[in-house]
Amino acid sequence: MAFSFTGVTRLTVAHGTFIVPPSRALWIPAGLEHAVTVLADTDVHTLYLHQPRGRCGPGRLPAAEQAAWRQCRVVEVSELLRALVLQMDLRPDGTAAPAPEALQREARLNALALDELRRAAPVPLGVDLPADKRLRSLCEAVLDDPTRHATLEGWARDAGASSRTVARLFRDELGTSFAQWRQQVLLAKAVSLAAGKRPMGHIAAELGYASASAFSAMVRRSVGVSPRHFLGKTGAGVK
Repeated sequence: MAFSFTGVTRLTVAHGTFIVPPSRALWIPAGLEHAVTVLADTDVHTLYLHQPRGRCGPGRLPAAEQAAWRQCRVVEVSELLRALVLQMDLRPDGTAAPAPEALQREARLNALALDELRRAAPVPLGVDLPADKRLRSLCEAVLDDPTRHATLEGWARDAGASSRTVARLFRDELGTSFAQWRQQVLLAKAVSLAAGKRPMGHIAAELGYASASAFSAMVRRSVGVSPRHFLGKTGAGVK
């Protein structure tokens, strides 16, 4: 589990990429190969959870709940969970064993942290990535500069393909349209910008929206909550 306390990181796996701003954490299932990119000066804490063979998730979850934890997911971090992580023993391996009282305290911290993690609400900050090399290259270009083109035609032209071909690849590879996929990229980019305390108007303009209200409407339409709630403590000045 990767907790971003300051700054923003991006974690990429074979099938997708995830933005992790302050006040959020990323669950990474055991054995999943991944790459981490630091997007701003960042303080990241990593928590390793022991999982019994055949099980997945924070603690002993019912079988019905384990499926959701077999994939990467960004979750909200409560003030309590943040405080618990900061109180955990961060000494490197090989140092002297802590006193029994310290071990008992650590066990209590761990149990409460697992309970908070189970309660953590997921946040839609993941962007699916395709296996097809042609489409993957186009998607990575959009991730790097999502406002270079506003339409599929512009991106298809850069990729040397027809918009019809690219649209078909999006449907076949990702099960969505280009517009829906790019909108998810813009949401992730908004979170990254909000971490820099950008005002709503600046975020909207940088993402190509004519006004803050237009951007706000997109957020509400996409995730069903206000930008303030979606961006969380990341965007403390956002309304």
